[in-house]
Amino acid sequence: QVQLVESGGKLVQAGGSLRLSCVASGTSFSRYSMGWFRQAPGKDREFVAAIARSANTNYADSVKGRFTISRDNDKKTVFLQMNGLKPEDTAVYYCATNTRTILSSPPLIRSEEYSYWGQGTQVTVSS
Repeated sequence: QVQLVESGGKLVQAGGSLRLSCVASGTSFSRYSMGWFRQAPGKDREFVAAIARSANTNYADSVKGRFTISRDNDKKTVFLQMNGLKPEDTAVYYCATNTRTILSSPPLIRSEEYSYWGQGTQVTVSS
C-alpha cells in the first residue's frame, strides 16, 4: 500500500505560478512511475504530466511549455511546476503512482495505468 499526499494548491491570478508537491510513502520511490492528473468541475479527470522511472517525461498538449514535472527520489517527492497559469487550469490536481513499471517503461498517460492516488489539491486561477 502506497500513500500519496499532495500540497501546494491555492488561489492564484492568471499568469502566475505554483509548484505542487506530492510525497509518497514506501521505500522504493525511485522505482515508481508518477503522474499528475486534474479534474475540473463537471469534467472528466484528465492527464496533465507524467515522469517515468527513467525520468523521461510526457505532457498534455494543453500544458506543454508551461508545466514541468520533476522528481526527487531522495525526498520521495514528485513536483509539478506550473507557470503561465490560465483560468482553464482551475481544477483539483491529483498525484498518482504505478509501483510496478520496469526501467524502460515510458511515462504513463492513462489513469487506468495507475494504482494509487492522492486526495487531491485545489488549484484556482482567477482571471
